[in-house]
Amino acid sequence: MAAEAKAEGVGPAGIKALKGASYSKATIGADRNQKSFKYSLAKFMDVRGAKAIAAQGRKRLAKNRAFYDGLRQQYGVDPGVLIAIHGMETGFGNFMGDTNVVSAIATLTWDCRRSDFFRPHLMGALKLVDQGAISPATIGAKHGELGHTQFLPGNALAYGVDGNGDGRVDLASMADAMATTAHYLQQKGWQAGLGFQPGEPNFAVIGQWNAASVYQQAIALIAADIDR
Repeated sequence: MAAEAKAEGVGPAGIKALKGASYSKATIGADRNQKSFKYSLAKFMDVRGAKAIAAQGRKRLAKNRAFYDGLRQQYGVDPGVLIAIHGMETGFGNFMGDTNVVSAIATLTWDCRRSDFFRPHLMGALKLVDQGAISPATIGAKHGELGHTQFLPGNALAYGVDGNGDGRVDLASMADAMATTAHYLQQKGWQAGLGFQPGEPNFAVIGQWNAASVYQQAIALIAADIDR
């Protein structure tokens, strides 16, 4: 894999990070135990705390209205959708993970069940190390997701936005993470001003964020509640 990474433009820092990676049993355990996506919508909403996310989301929108209106003006994405994703993914940044990012992604690439999916994200993680955007010790979620809204490294590399104007993309920064999420959804086809409930144009774009139908429906419902 180091040879393949070099061929794809990964530099010495990224290669060193790859060679320092280790097998993550916690990652494999999480990947093979994603029970919540098999729940009914009502059960999923209850287990994931949808009412609490919506209630806190409304307060966050009221407190930071100008920030979210700015993102909507720039990217066209409704504030409720961004806030719902933030709440669903990390409880508004309260828990962004406890697993080494490079090791998690390397493990999933090696695991052979979804190697083709995770391999580009491994290359993305190594390139982020080369850029100094993350380090070999950076911690994320069990599948190597980064920051407030849990971006896989390849997506962080491709869609990352400096939302707070400090000259770097840091998804542990709420402003950067929200701007990056809005940019991602825009690039995946979000149409400003159109609906995002099932059957409406932007609902399919929520599916680009997460493939689980209960997750998509939950985000749409929570977002509508927040925006109201």
